[in-house]
Amino acid sequence: MQFIDLAAQYKHLKAKIDKRIQNVLDHGKYIMGPEVQELEEKLAEYVGVKHAITCANGTDALTLAMMVLNIGKNDAVFCPTFTFFATAEVIAYEGATPVFVDSDEATFNICPVDLEKRIQATIAEGQLTPKAIIAVDLFGLPANYPEIQKIADKYGLKLVEDAAQGFGGSINGKRAGSFGDIATTSFFPAKPLGCYGDGGAIFTNNDEYAELVKSYRVHGKGSDKYDNIRIGMNSRLDTIQAAILLEKLAEFPNELISRNKVAKEYDDMLSGEYKTPQVPEGYMSSWAQYTLVSDSRDAEMAKYKELGIPTMVYYGTCMHQQTAFSYLNSKKDNYPVAERLAASVFSLPMSGYLDSGYLIEKKLSKA
Repeated sequence: MQFIDLAAQYKHLKAKIDKRIQNVLDHGKYIMGPEVQELEEKLAEYVGVKHAITCANGTDALTLAMMVLNIGKNDAVFCPTFTFFATAEVIAYEGATPVFVDSDEATFNICPVDLEKRIQATIAEGQLTPKAIIAVDLFGLPANYPEIQKIADKYGLKLVEDAAQGFGGSINGKRAGSFGDIATTSFFPAKPLGCYGDGGAIFTNNDEYAELVKSYRVHGKGSDKYDNIRIGMNSRLDTIQAAILLEKLAEFPNELISRNKVAKEYDDMLSGEYKTPQVPEGYMSSWAQYTLVSDSRDAEMAKYKELGIPTMVYYGTCMHQQTAFSYLNSKKDNYPVAERLAASVFSLPMSGYLDSGYLIEKKLSKA
């Protein structure tokens, strides 16, 4: 049993993906070829925004968002402490200071109540200028954007949605990638919508932001290829990856149905044994991971290993506990929910091609 069954997905889409790749090989436009523009148009349509701009990976997408928002030295950017390292890394990379926020116990996402407290404390300290919030759609579930947007508006902060795990999720029909001032995603193979290498995208309704991203991703170029009007980076999506993503995006709605079916089967089977994921009313998760909470995590993971069922831990170390951020002295701060989650969560296999009956059969055979 695979944790994320990419082989089954490829087998299902093989003829279409192979044809797309062959088309690229035939026309030979390997960088910024026509499939890239086609993908950007279809991504924007799917998410429901004016602009989708692709790039080389999800971390670059966040970095480009920081560049567009002019994040820099002496700025404070608020982000969850329970997340993947890239969320906070891109803040520090721009010379700004990440200010970590505790988690919501029910959803694992950034806690709006603690967020406002951290903003108020930062303002009171007067050492940093609050500039932006990065909210993460952890494990496939969009963060509480109705409340987070209110807080961003109240304090005049820009809001960035990190939808790397949440692509395909929604709140009352509004899709992940459409929240905040600018949003990002990753097409890393293990993500809900993944390519066969690295890739990412930025989403926005802001015309100025879109033009800046297009410039920054190609060395800060202007209208002339050889006139670079700002300092940028080299972050373009390969045409072959765009071709693969076009076929995966076409199939993606069906995969979401399957993922939610598997999650429901997990819920029915496991809710009596563990704390299972909570999806608030009006929300839909894309189930990047199906994550359980157990005070005896190691023992539970060992049981699944005996059944031939792989498990993974996302994430065992919070941002405020990372060696790279020791200079912030954040360990003295209070992040009780995030620390409990880091010590107790583990995830089960999830994909749009998962035979959850295998897990059910294995568990019943051991009952």
